[in-house]
Amino acid sequence: MRTRVYIDGFNLYYGCLKGTPHKWLNPHALCSALLPRNQVDHVRYFTARISARPNDPDQAVRQQTYLRALATIPEITVHLGHFLTHEVTMPDAAAWAAGRYRGVRVIKTEEKGSDVNLATHLLMDAFDDAFDMAVVVSNDSDLKEPMALVRNRFKKGIGILNPQQNVSRALQPLAHFIKPIRGGALAAAQFPAQLTDNAGVFQKPVRW
Repeated sequence: MRTRVYIDGFNLYYGCLKGTPHKWLNPHALCSALLPRNQVDHVRYFTARISARPNDPDQAVRQQTYLRALATIPEITVHLGHFLTHEVTMPDAAAWAAGRYRGVRVIKTEEKGSDVNLATHLLMDAFDDAFDMAVVVSNDSDLKEPMALVRNRFKKGIGILNPQQNVSRALQPLAHFIKPIRGGALAAAQFPAQLTDNAGVFQKPVRW
């Protein structure tokens, strides 16, 4: 069965990779292992470039190295959104709980574009008859409408590889199958510590 996978990179990261030793993940190897009866022709990976932070100045370098690793797999295409960072006033939690309002200036970072990009490519690939089964790696209920269209309008199969503990109630009725992503599968689908591309040899980041 012709299968395309659509990965919400940040949903995957915060759902089952953050705080684990499995961040050096080969998504195509993971999906192929979790879908042994499917022909995983293409993996679309949606993310946004992050910036260095005062408490983690190497964050952007690690991400760039990982994007470089993804580019070594011909079946993977990376689609980039962007981040918006700005100051906003938010209520202080302790004061709010005590029935008072105290505004605190904070730095708010928002990812823009990834969910829209994922939905767009999911629908366009369905329109182009590029797959028989679309597998979404996300638990974001914002994807309900495009997933419903793929299933009901285009009569394609929909699967979910769920990176989080619970499944979105909005998405659950739309899926022909749902599989969890467990630690063992992540551990078995890691890139080699050393990779080579057109620019030369590079290594898995030390802190990863």
